[in-house]
Amino acid sequence: MAGSDNWSQPVSPETSAGLGAVTQARSSKLRSRHVTMITLGGIIGASLFVGSGNVIREVGPAAIVSYLIGGLLVFFAMRMLGEMAASRPAIGSFMEYARVGLGDWAAYLVGWLYWYFWVGVLAYEAVLGGETLHTWLPALPSWAWSLILIAIFVGTNVISVRTFGEVEFWLASIKVLAIVVFLGAGILFALGLWPNATFAVPNLWEHGGFAPNGIGVAFTGVALVIFSYFGTEIAVMASAESVDPAKGIRQATSTIIWRILLFFVGSVLVIVTVVPWDELPVPTDVANAPFTIALSRFGIPFADVIMQLVIFTAVISVLNSGLYSASRMFAALADKGFAPKVVARRSRTGVPVFALLASTIGGLIATLVNFVAPSSGIFDFIMNSAGLVALFVYVFIALTQMRLRQKMTPDEVAALKLKVWLHPWLNILLIAAITAVVAIMLTSESGRAQVWTSLIATAVLLVFWPLVRRNLRRRPDHAPTTSSLTKES
Repeated sequence: MAGSDNWSQPVSPETSAGLGAVTQARSSKLRSRHVTMITLGGIIGASLFVGSGNVIREVGPAAIVSYLIGGLLVFFAMRMLGEMAASRPAIGSFMEYARVGLGDWAAYLVGWLYWYFWVGVLAYEAVLGGETLHTWLPALPSWAWSLILIAIFVGTNVISVRTFGEVEFWLASIKVLAIVVFLGAGILFALGLWPNATFAVPNLWEHGGFAPNGIGVAFTGVALVIFSYFGTEIAVMASAESVDPAKGIRQATSTIIWRILLFFVGSVLVIVTVVPWDELPVPTDVANAPFTIALSRFGIPFADVIMQLVIFTAVISVLNSGLYSASRMFAALADKGFAPKVVARRSRTGVPVFALLASTIGGLIATLVNFVAPSSGIFDFIMNSAGLVALFVYVFIALTQMRLRQKMTPDEVAALKLKVWLHPWLNILLIAAITAVVAIMLTSESGRAQVWTSLIATAVLLVFWPLVRRNLRRRPDHAPTTSSLTKES
C-alpha cells in the first residue's frame, strides 16, 4: 500500500511491507488456534457470567436486543480495524494506525489510555481471583493470593508469546466448553426435552412482556453491555506475532460476529427463556449469578461450585491476556517515543520484558491500594476512569480507518482483502452510536462517574503531550506525521 508517504512505511519496527515479519523465531510464534482462542479469551469473563444478571433485571427479555446491538457495534469496529490490520499487521495495532492516519497526538492518547485500561483490569482480576482463592483456601489472605496469581501469569508471559498463547488456549477452551454445554442443555430445557422440564419459551413474553420496562430501555441497555465485548482487539495485536498474521486477522475479524451471537446473545437468550427475568436475584456473587440459577433449574448438582470454577478460569484468563495486551501496547508506545526507550527492549524470544514488568508494577500498585486503603477511593477512581477507554478506542478506529481509506488510491482500495462495507457511512453510524451511549451514561450516577473520571484521566495525558512532542522532535529516527490534525496540535 504505497499511496501515501506515511502509509507506505512500516508502521512498526516489528513489521515489514505486507508480511508482518516479527523478529522472534518461527517456533515461538502463535498458531492460528492460539489467535482464535485469544479472541474468545478476551471477551468471555465475569461480565458475562455474573454481570449479565444486572442487564436482564433492568431490561427484561429485551436484554437480547441490548446484547445484539452492542455486539453489532463492536463487530463494525473490528471490521474497520481488520481492514487496516490485514493490510499491515502491527503489534501496536490501532495505536500504530492512529499515528499514521491521524498523527502522533492520536497514537499517544489512545495508546496510553489503552494501557491504563488494562492496568486497571489487571488489578480488578487479581483482586477477584485472590478473593476467590481465599474463599477456597483461607490459610493465605486475599492479597497474598492476588500477588501469587500475578507472579504466575507474569511467568507465563515472560517465557515467550507461544507460552502465553498455549496457556490462554486452554483457559479459553474451558470457558468455551462450559458455554457450549450450557447452551445445549438450555435449549433442551426450554423446549421441554430435558428431564422434568416443561416448555419454557413463553417466559420470553409472559412476565410483563418481552420489554416489560419499554423497548427504549433495551437501547439504554447497550451502554451496560458494550463494555463486556472489549478485548476482541487483542486478537489483532496477537496476530502480528503469529505465523500467518494476515490470515489470523481476517479470521478473527470476520468470525467475531458469530462468536458474539453464540456466546453472548445465545447465553442471554437461554437464561431469559429458562428463568423468568423477574425471578433473577441481584448477582452479588457466584451463588446467585444468572448462569448458576439456570444450572440449578436444570437440576445439575453443585451448580454454584461449577460456576465458581468456570468464573475463576475466566478471571485468570483475562489476567493472562491483560498482561499480554498491556505489555505489547507499552512496548509499542516506547517504540514510537511515547514512553521511555528502555521499555521497548525485548528478550531473545521477542517478549518486551521491561514493558511486561512495568505493566505488572502498575497492576500491583492498584491491587495493593484496594487491600491497604479500600476506603481511599483510589481503586474506585482507577476502575471508573478507565470506563470510557473502550468507547474512545472504537471512535479512534473509525476515524483512523476513514482517514487511511482517503489516502489510498482506487487500485489500493480494490486490492484490499478485507474491506469495510458502506464506507464511510458505517464509520459515521458507529461514531454516532457511541456518542449516544455516552449520553445515556450521563443519565445515571454510576455512568456519570465513569464519564467524568475518564475525562480527568484523559486531561492528565493531554497535559503531558507538549513535553512528549518536544522529545519526539529530538529523536533522530522520528519521522513526523503529515496529518493536518498533527500540525494543529
